[in-house]
Amino acid sequence: MDKTGLRERKKQRTREALIDAAHALFCANGFEATTIDEIAEAVEVSPRTFFRYFTSKEDVALSLADAQITAILEAFAGQPAGLPVLTAMRTAAVEVVRASEAEARYRSLQTLISASPALAAARVERGAARFDEVAGLIGARMGVDPAADPRPHLVASVVLCAVQPAVTAWRTAGHDAPESELIRRAFDLLSAGLDYPAAPN
Repeated sequence: MDKTGLRERKKQRTREALIDAAHALFCANGFEATTIDEIAEAVEVSPRTFFRYFTSKEDVALSLADAQITAILEAFAGQPAGLPVLTAMRTAAVEVVRASEAEARYRSLQTLISASPALAAARVERGAARFDEVAGLIGARMGVDPAADPRPHLVASVVLCAVQPAVTAWRTAGHDAPESELIRRAFDLLSAGLDYPAAPN
């Protein structure tokens, strides 16, 4: 049992070291210019070892984003049962992101994504890959079956594919508020409804 625990801790340390090295190299040299060989060399492991932990550069770059999505969904599931869906999701997302904002690795991730359209698109795709999981959690909160009721899938689509791109666009347009605040604003707008009136003639 002790040997198994020691082995798992060593694997976790190697994984964390690869993430740290990758983010340092990405920030110093750019995502596209950094190679897997360079990441592995920085941790003094082989490229083969790198691939035991990650499938690609995108995988290591976005591992923190993946973990954040997991944390948000866990926090969403733990919200009080009486909260409406978007209120519960907004609360969970803002809490998790706000807690991450002080971490250097999270800040480096935001810098990377803002500088790489490919990573920004990959982040949305990886979130969308969890579509059924999110719809299931939303359906459970609503007390409906997502296979019979389309609303959980609609909400999941909006949450996974609209909020983060909107935040990225606002950031590009010069909004310098913390990420958690921009996420809160996005959810507030969604909660208020999107059927805005047309401009008067």
